[in-house]
Amino acid sequence: MPLEAGLLEILACPACHAPLKEADAELVCTGKDCALAYPVRDGIPVLLIDEARRPA
Repeated sequence: MPLEAGLLEILACPACHAPLKEADAELVCTGKDCALAYPVRDGIPVLLIDEARRPA
C-alpha cells in the first residue's frame, strides 16, 4: 500500500537523517553508509532503528 502523498518528503532515516525511498513494504534509507530498511505495517512506517533490517 503506497504511503500518503507528500509523506516521503518529510520523513528521514532516524540513524543518519538521509531521505527514504519506498520499496515493497519497506522504507529504505538512501544514505550510502547506512541503507537501513524500515518496515511499513498497516500503512504506518515503523522508524525505529531496532526494528530496521540491515543491508545484505
